[in-house]
Amino acid sequence: MIDAIIFDFGDIFINLDKAATITGLQKLGMTEWNSEFDQLNFSFETGSISPEDFIGGFQKRLPNTSKEEILKAWNAVLADFPKYRLEFLQELSKKYRLFLLSNTDSIHINTFEKNNPSFYQDFYNCFEKVHFSFDMGLRKPDPKIYQTLLDEHNLIPANTLFVDDKTENTDSAAALGIKVWNLQVGKEDVVDLYKKNIL
Repeated sequence: MIDAIIFDFGDIFINLDKAATITGLQKLGMTEWNSEFDQLNFSFETGSISPEDFIGGFQKRLPNTSKEEILKAWNAVLADFPKYRLEFLQELSKKYRLFLLSNTDSIHINTFEKNNPSFYQDFYNCFEKVHFSFDMGLRKPDPKIYQTLLDEHNLIPANTLFVDDKTENTDSAAALGIKVWNLQVGKEDVVDLYKKNIL
């Protein structure tokens, strides 16, 4: 019997356009997304470097770029957030304990909040608690991130559902006994939750 649901954010509620960020960075001189960029992103998403250090890391690799150009490219990933998903979530919050667990960084979250001033608070209000990787110093699929939520909120794994679009994230949660739905972006929508007979 599921009584708590942990949701991912990107491509579950807010649509992401990952290609737009890559295209934006390529226009600034990036030839390919490599392990250095991966490490920079990991450090930023776990809160171990500041936004200034993050931007500076890109500027080192992409000389002659301004902070504004990098921010524009970095934020291009954030697409639309369909209102029907918020309405679905608001209904769901009347029946279940809801939590948000997102691998994200302070720039993306600040941008999301700034771009949706009236909307974002309604979204956050659906959750008992919102957990962001940059605040936690942990990132999915690290099992510790799920264990932190289980412990902090006294959740029973077998009674908890985790919804995420990345297989490595749902596999890691499932290994702890958490029920999972690995949502296929483009083929499924979070509002299909009941249709899937997962609840």
